[in-house]
Amino acid sequence: MKKSHGPAFRKERVELAPCSACRGKAVVKGVFFDLACDNCSASGWVEALTGNALPADELVTQLSLRLQAAERQIQEMRTSRAMGPEGIYQEGNRRGAGGTTYTGD
Repeated sequence: MKKSHGPAFRKERVELAPCSACRGKAVVKGVFFDLACDNCSASGWVEALTGNALPADELVTQLSLRLQAAERQIQEMRTSRAMGPEGIYQEGNRRGAGGTTYTGD
């Protein structure tokens, strides 16, 4: 069933890109000191397709979605198990003396 009115069920992800004016640093070099970048509203990020700055509330949401995805990826990398012969070698099999791991070495 297609939704016809009201807010969306899920928040749509917007692709972000570093600002081309400040190169993602949120500040540009002035004559004497750094100035807030006007192109990206001093965030360092713009919408990838249009190059326009996002409103602050939308930017916070999009950065949070990216952070959550990155944390999920880090967690998956930490919990990934070794495969093949290495996995068998490191896995505890309780076949050794006193229930220790027997590796055959």
